[in-house]
Amino acid sequence: MKKILIVFGTRPEAIKMAPLIKTLQEYPDIFELKVCITAQHREMLDQVLEIFDITADYDLDIMKPNQDLYDITSQILLKLKDILKEFKPDLVLVHGDTTTTFSASLAAFYQKIDIAHVEAGLRTGEIYAPFPEEINRKLTASLAKYHFAPTTTAKNNLLTEGIDKNNIIVTGNSVIDALFLMIKQIESNQQLKSSIIHNLSKQLGFNPQSLNSKLILVTGHRRENFGQGLLDICSALKQIAINYPNIKIIYPLHLNPNVYKPVNQILQDIDNIHLIQPLDYPEFIYLMEKSHIILTDSGGIQEEAPSLGKPVLVMRDTTERPEALKAGTVKLVGTDTNRIYTSIKELLDNQQLYDKMTTAQNPYGDGHTCQKIVNFLKVTL
Repeated sequence: MKKILIVFGTRPEAIKMAPLIKTLQEYPDIFELKVCITAQHREMLDQVLEIFDITADYDLDIMKPNQDLYDITSQILLKLKDILKEFKPDLVLVHGDTTTTFSASLAAFYQKIDIAHVEAGLRTGEIYAPFPEEINRKLTASLAKYHFAPTTTAKNNLLTEGIDKNNIIVTGNSVIDALFLMIKQIESNQQLKSSIIHNLSKQLGFNPQSLNSKLILVTGHRRENFGQGLLDICSALKQIAINYPNIKIIYPLHLNPNVYKPVNQILQDIDNIHLIQPLDYPEFIYLMEKSHIILTDSGGIQEEAPSLGKPVLVMRDTTERPEALKAGTVKLVGTDTNRIYTSIKELLDNQQLYDKMTTAQNPYGDGHTCQKIVNFLKVTL
């Protein structure tokens, strides 16, 4: 049996790694699997683990108030040292571009343990956009042995950087696996669906299941948007809310005070803007399905929303997901107030433009990413 340690620390990583954990667990005679969480995010991470019924074998529990990148990196390095020595994995599996991803990869490298990188090869070409994610993914690529690229574009990025082509496997993105898994659970479990509607109705003050108004769903928490960028985003949302009073805008707020405080200051007293607490994954998926337009600075939502036929406006100046731009499922709008406002207005007023974005094909996979990864590991390790 081959020993595999999966390490992740944030909610997006947990969502994308959950279906891979479930798939690996189907082969107990081949893999001895252990899960390590760093808890770079605590509450939001725990919610996902509970939803997917995943129990961590190791919990580094690093999160503390006002932690910075120095704190996260050093704590993970020091706390993983003993775990790696104790378990002695044949492979460490990491995901994406978080500081957990890079730090865990570096810790494994120090003990000469092979690393496999899920969602490898995403690039913007600018080391500070997004910060620190772009450099995290580049450094992880330099340390990893196996690279599970979501698209051929990501594969080509890795080839350009000198990665061995035999160690790059195009798999699609596991977030689509997670999305389809969760939609299936919601549709087949009436108790879960009723609980979702009840919880959302309580937070929003209306029932999203029977609402006739168009919903705009917003997520915004990127570090590079802190400050003026976030203020400009809020100004655009305020203008839309005032000029389209029949539209409802829902903004689940990230717990980081750099997001929570300025958004509340600008948007809290507007009737058709609903600022709510962070949502569980099933609740968020349900709202995505009900939404008309999605605004985000998140990476994963750029991949998920097109599978639901939802146009995505990306509030960043660059994206490491150019496939979505090329396919027409997303549009970059940056953080400029006028550009965001105009782009939303176009989708609300121009049905032809809206239909074009909703019918574009999602380039990020078919929901079988995790099985492709496991099939590779079965014959390679």
